[in-house]
Amino acid sequence: MARQARSGGRAGNTRRDTGRAIEQMSWRIPVNTDRPTEPLDEDGVQAIHKGAMRILEDLGIEFLNPTACDILKKAGCKVEGTNVKMGRDFVMEMLGHAPSTFTITPRNKDRAIPVGGKHILFGNVSSPPNYYDMEVGKISGNFDSFKKMIKLTQYFNCIHFAGGYPVEPIDIHASVRHLDCVSEKLILSDKVVHAYSLGRERVEDVMEMTRIAAGITREEFDSKPHMYTNINSVSPLKHDFPMLEGAMIHARRMQPVIVTPFTLAGAMAPVTMSGAVTLSIAEGLAAIVLLQVINPGCPVAIGTFTSNVDMKSGAPAFGTPEYMRATQMTGQMARYYGLPMRASGVCAANVPDGQAMWETSNSLWSAVQSGANFVYHAAGWLEGGLIASPEKFIMDCEVVQMIERYMEPEVVATNPEDIAFDAIAEVGPTGHFFGIQHTQDRYEKAFYSPIASDWRNYEAWELSGGEWTAQRAHRLFKDIMNEFTPPPMDIAIKDELMAFVEKRKREGGAPTDF
Repeated sequence: MARQARSGGRAGNTRRDTGRAIEQMSWRIPVNTDRPTEPLDEDGVQAIHKGAMRILEDLGIEFLNPTACDILKKAGCKVEGTNVKMGRDFVMEMLGHAPSTFTITPRNKDRAIPVGGKHILFGNVSSPPNYYDMEVGKISGNFDSFKKMIKLTQYFNCIHFAGGYPVEPIDIHASVRHLDCVSEKLILSDKVVHAYSLGRERVEDVMEMTRIAAGITREEFDSKPHMYTNINSVSPLKHDFPMLEGAMIHARRMQPVIVTPFTLAGAMAPVTMSGAVTLSIAEGLAAIVLLQVINPGCPVAIGTFTSNVDMKSGAPAFGTPEYMRATQMTGQMARYYGLPMRASGVCAANVPDGQAMWETSNSLWSAVQSGANFVYHAAGWLEGGLIASPEKFIMDCEVVQMIERYMEPEVVATNPEDIAFDAIAEVGPTGHFFGIQHTQDRYEKAFYSPIASDWRNYEAWELSGGEWTAQRAHRLFKDIMNEFTPPPMDIAIKDELMAFVEKRKREGGAPTDF
């Protein structure tokens, strides 16, 4: 049977995309049934926990937001200027309010995503200032490249949520960028969207746009999660004003906040990975405590972005052995605190080449191994987060689909038909399995079918043009752009959304200093 005729198992064939640029796997929520990799023994978990608690109790965290400081002071924390110290009993009490699971429901209820437990979700690259594809090379991000990357986000079923801007469109002024970008994202995609926590105006605008797109009341919006944000600490030991402000608004309105310290070992964190993870945990827990004080039970998650730097150049390194272990260690700590966890699919490579894929694959598989629930930047990331690339996006989706297929229960099923004793008896020691009925009944659904990989031999590959992987991905990208159709949106809702955008533009959007 020709290999290219096989399809991708139930996972790849529940819904066929016949006639489209690719035949991809259908939408599903993967369940990670593997036991997580746990490099720490119980003493190691306690060492990191006690280290984080000492940081919170004895050193404190700088909260560069007076409102946050006032809230924590009233809750009993020791506040001196911007420094906030909190006792470990208080920390653990507040963490006890945080839910271990929650669901985010976008405008298309069929795209709701459960966060926590054994679920693992993948999102697009977010926030690079530059764009690269094999036709235009590296350019500054613009609105056109932003829309292309959002279309890929919507197109691929293995991408479950839309992160921040998949590339920053610097051709739109920062005061109104969120209005154009999020409204376009809501039109081009029906998946869960994100708000940058960069002050009150941007957050409230995104909340209102998300509410309008969902066709729900403010009360309905505030009753359960419909969008989310991610905030980063300013390592070491600081949380800044605008991110805290945005996070607090989310907490008050029951919208999830992922707290992800950005701790690079050797630069903004200790050079030892356990030290870097300890600092990351302390910074993350501090913000989560604040949010639980504001609204006990509001949805939160803890993230990890702990990696190391190249000590020769100072450049961040990703997908390293140290990065993988830090992610796994953070997964252990997230389970210890009963919190959902975010990881990332990242690399340091500058173009979609071999380095890009082995580093990203290391990152993605460490997310699986750690028991992560939310995987940021799972598709499209290059140059340490400075470039978004459609070719890399498609190549990454190949890896993500493989991970999803790996998790399908039928791959490890052991019922009598799977054990296949009768088929083995039929073939015996002298035959083969190609032509028997057991194979004929199952071959179309037996194995994963690739979207960007080429499984032909060298001669067949060469005769067909000898395309390297990135070239194939570029061709697929062009095909996807040509066939893309936005998901349906009621015309009245779209009109209301655009009317809000125009109103806020007339009002000046969000304040800037330029």
